Amino acid sequence: MNMDSKETKFGLFRFLKSFGYAAEGIKSVWATEQNFRIHSCVGIVVFILAWMLQVSLMEWIILIILVFAVLALETMNTAIEKAVDLTTKECHPLAKAAKDLASAAVLLFAVCTAIVGTIIFLPRVLELIFQ
Repeated sequence: MNMDSKETKFGLFRFLKSFGYAAEGIKSVWATEQNFRIHSCVGIVVFILAWMLQVSLMEWIILIILVFAVLALETMNTAIEKAVDLTTKECHPLAKAAKDLASAAVLLFAVCTAIVGTIIFLPRVLELIFQ
């Protein structure tokens, strides 16, 4: 695949092709990354739970942003890992640091997402249990 575009900088065809490249990226991260699949499944569970517990519109917006941000970060983590692997095959301390830091970013945001999800869902679940 030639990454140097000989086409014009603007245009409908070029714009539409960019969606194809993005779709290939999503297929690739789904096929190769277990954590992306786990985050996707957890996201579906979150959306089902939000529907069942009838969360507010603002809570829906927050949950959608958080779920897709985790998936985007996981995708970026994969891109960083692949770029590092492309540049070196040896176990270089800076290569390890780059991979570890990208992974830490996903973990930190996933923890943030879990905390926000708990704040949104826990009161509703407790109300159902103790009703």
